Amino acid sequence: MRIETPGQVTDRITLLGRRDSCVYLVDGNGEYALLGGGMASIIPDIRDQVNRLGIDVEKIRRIIILHSHIDHVGAVPYLKQQWPWVVVSASKRAQHQLAQPQVISTIVEFSRLLLQATEPAASLSAYGLDITSIEVEEALGDTEKIPCGDLTLEVLEVPGHSSCSIAIYIPQEKALFGSDAGGILYGDTIFTSANSNFDQYQASLEKMSSCEVNVYLAEHYGALTGEDASTYLEKARDSAAQTRKLIAETLRKTGEVRSAAEEITELFMAEGSGYFLPREIMQMVIAQMTGFVAKNLSPPLKPSSNT
Repeated sequence: MRIETPGQVTDRITLLGRRDSCVYLVDGNGEYALLGGGMASIIPDIRDQVNRLGIDVEKIRRIIILHSHIDHVGAVPYLKQQWPWVVVSASKRAQHQLAQPQVISTIVEFSRLLLQATEPAASLSAYGLDITSIEVEEALGDTEKIPCGDLTLEVLEVPGHSSCSIAIYIPQEKALFGSDAGGILYGDTIFTSANSNFDQYQASLEKMSSCEVNVYLAEHYGALTGEDASTYLEKARDSAAQTRKLIAETLRKTGEVRSAAEEITELFMAEGSGYFLPREIMQMVIAQMTGFVAKNLSPPLKPSSNT
């Protein structure tokens, strides 16, 4: 079963935000954790949803950022301002990234553009975005176990989509929060999002596949339960292999990274009409993947063509 609208996923997990930007409230029976940092544009949704559900926000003890990309941290500054007692957690690499002024500048600008589209009069300060850093107070490492009331949140380092990606597994719920490290499910396809390192991305899919999964929770386009969840990572692995093959074949045909990336972008944009990312960002992601595959292609491209 696929759940794309905000509401209950299991008795312990609630989807908040919007279809294209999801965060999850985990109920540890007296203590909560919020998984995912979302986009700034979902702040009004989170605020209204928490109020409507009657959540005692003082029991929300932790926000876990699963990676530091611009569309996964935008709501965190505002929520930290409103709930100053929460601990903001992320990987050590994400902690470093979110202390960099140039990274924060990009996050703020992306958030401003998103807000302009829906709320032209919105001020950055009203959304907590008059910032120069996002402080991560707790750095999480692989295999670390975090208590959330009577639940255990197990940390898996899963680089490949980004160098700072982590996933969270809750064994009591057989629930895996994979974020974009598991690819992005859109419609009936899984977009392979190996932005940082294709080898690590595929290895991370294998690593997450060792978990017994009855609930799979993504940060874009909702959650899966039952058989849809238990078979998701196998499909994501297949998609990654097929995408890598497509990139390699296109590189051999075109002879250069730029042309190959443009051709693949056109194909993916046609297949993913209505996808939340604009074409420019999609092309950048595909160019990153194509560049990585090109460097590892056998036989290699001619040096003069590998640009």
